[in-house]
Amino acid sequence: MDIPIIFQDEHLLVVNKPVDLPVHKNDFMPHDAPYLTKLIGDETGQWIYNVHRLDSKTSGLIILARSSEVAHDLTLQFERKEVAKEYVTIVLGEVPDEGIFDGKVVVKKKSKFKKNALTRFQNIRTVQTAISYKEHTNVCLSLVRVLPETGRWHQIRQHFAKNRHDIVGDSHHGDFTLNKLIKAEWGFNRLMLHASKLGFTHPVTGEKLEFEAQLPDEFEQLLDAVAAK
Repeated sequence: MDIPIIFQDEHLLVVNKPVDLPVHKNDFMPHDAPYLTKLIGDETGQWIYNVHRLDSKTSGLIILARSSEVAHDLTLQFERKEVAKEYVTIVLGEVPDEGIFDGKVVVKKKSKFKKNALTRFQNIRTVQTAISYKEHTNVCLSLVRVLPETGRWHQIRQHFAKNRHDIVGDSHHGDFTLNKLIKAEWGFNRLMLHASKLGFTHPVTGEKLEFEAQLPDEFEQLLDAVAAK
């Protein structure tokens, strides 16, 4: 599996995680299923530590540490909200030019316990499509820049779904009929959510680091394919 390494030194790596690849092993995976820390560990010949979460269905930038000390420092940066995170997504409907979602979200799957969460967003562009289903006619899809200020479980996915701007391809919180139509008509079958930018302080050198990952081709391909002609 091709995993682009954006940056690496003797302390840490920043990689562009492919879609549908878990970051670490969990109890629901087959024993031989691939996951990011194992693949990078096999490639580098050393134990690799993950320091923050990125859903398996979300592609994009993630930081990996080569030691527990560096992992601990980076984890604290995330907890102190010192890491700049930015995502790009495609959602249902015409999203306002900019705004904030601040409703509570559930903390994990099958849980009813909720915590405060805050997600800022900016609409990059909106495309009107020829897609019609149920009560929806010629629905719009919006390409949106997302800046989460907290890091809850599925926070971005929950916030957009709760505000009726379901993320395309979200099989857990999203619009299942829309996902099925897009898959059947155009073959797109992924969560349209990508971790596009990361900024943090190097735990050892103190240098301010910023990285950006190019938007996956499927994003523009989807918007081009569904645009009403």
